Amino acid sequence: MTAATELADREADPRTGQGADRSEEPGGRDRGRDPAAGRAVLLGAVLTVALAFAIAASVSLGTVRIPLGDVWAIVAHRITPDTWWTGTWSPWWTEARGAIVIDSRLPRALTAALVGAALAVAGAVAQAVTRNPLADPYLLGVSSGAGLGIVLVTVLGVGSGLAGALTLPLAAFFGALIPLLGTVLVAARARDVTAIILVGVAMSMVLSAAITYLLLVVGDDHQMGTVMRWLAGGFGDARWSLLWAPAAVIIVLTAVVIAAGRWLNLLHAGDDGAAALGMNVRRFRLLILLVVSVLTAAAVAVSGTIGFVGLLIPHLAGYLVGRNAIRLVPIAALLGAVALVAADVLARTVSSDTELPVGVVTALIGGPIFVVMLWRRYRVAS
Repeated sequence: MTAATELADREADPRTGQGADRSEEPGGRDRGRDPAAGRAVLLGAVLTVALAFAIAASVSLGTVRIPLGDVWAIVAHRITPDTWWTGTWSPWWTEARGAIVIDSRLPRALTAALVGAALAVAGAVAQAVTRNPLADPYLLGVSSGAGLGIVLVTVLGVGSGLAGALTLPLAAFFGALIPLLGTVLVAARARDVTAIILVGVAMSMVLSAAITYLLLVVGDDHQMGTVMRWLAGGFGDARWSLLWAPAAVIIVLTAVVIAAGRWLNLLHAGDDGAAALGMNVRRFRLLILLVVSVLTAAAVAVSGTIGFVGLLIPHLAGYLVGRNAIRLVPIAALLGAVALVAADVLARTVSSDTELPVGVVTALIGGPIFVVMLWRRYRVAS
């Protein structure tokens, strides 16, 4: 086992708040066998199956109910139409149902899964590198920057029509990168992560003020409604053409974060301890925060601002598999994907008259859970 893994496994017991040294397991098992890793693999397999069924349920449910068996058959027939097991029977579903599954609901469910995974991973990493359990993916003002990009395109007509359906996601993505400029400029001189976070908070306030000004002074009611729907978060505009680019960014950066897991584990020793083990803490923290921001920007570009997923899911993943980043990040990604697909299903089905924004659903559910978590945490601490 590496020093990084050993440090991560000496984590605080959530009930007592005291460090737990897991170098020796019950029953005489030593660290070399690492039963925690086996449990994480098993949990990952269970969550993968749960995600597959959550996506299938998301495609099945809606104003037009489609049986799960039909969903699996339609997808299988579209992916492998000429194989021996799909080519021996003729489709029994209508063309309209096939279009609903393939062209509407499936890209929406996959987008929700990708965004949920991205937000959960970004939240887990943000909490690790800042050592702040209240950190979330929007730590550096990414959501406000994305909102400003949407407002500029919608209200001022900047660049509208240049890329058709891609205009809003592109505007959100590049707007989300605006706060990174301030972060990089400050991080070039500041050695304290607190200064970087404060810059993100300040830029978030400035960009939010700019959004409010443009909406109230320049925009009209229709434009304000468009922007507010985007800010509330949702997947109503999801389609295949909008999925590939953010999917590539999210998958690649999630793989980068997982690969950096052992370096994230070194941060459990504190800055001085990590530096003594050979890490350039300042450079690593800046790079990983930039990765978090780009990962969040890719998610926000296609979903709008969705809260609480990146804040709560890492805590749940940590409770299940511990704070070792090598195990925590993949489990958080799967949990986030399942949670946001489920939230999207609730947003579409809780009311027969209208579709709720997904951000509203996650806030209504996540807010009370967060309060309970804080209450339990500080009750134990006292």
